[in-house]
Amino acid sequence: MTSPAAPGRPVFAVLYTYSDDVTTRDEVRLRHRAYLAELLERGLLLASGPWAGAEGKDDGALLVVTADDIDTAAALLDEDPFRQVGVVAGREIREWVQVMGPWAPSA
Repeated sequence: MTSPAAPGRPVFAVLYTYSDDVTTRDEVRLRHRAYLAELLERGLLLASGPWAGAEGKDDGALLVVTADDIDTAAALLDEDPFRQVGVVAGREIREWVQVMGPWAPSA
């Protein structure tokens, strides 16, 4: 399945689970967001944002990326400063076939 945002490329939903190290996360957040902004500008990131956690705590995030394959998507996000400093405790990457919405292929 291809995406109008990146013709010929699959779309992946990436679920981050954050570690409990909020201090490091806060210290690195600006670099993390700058990295994601760069991916957005390059057309590789379609959307991102933290989960609305219990009691106002963000405990993870959802990123929607486009890449040639799952290994390329993983390698792209290996460079995320959050991952590099270890505040991403878990990461699940799944190919997502959007049927309706802004990135769905034209009918």
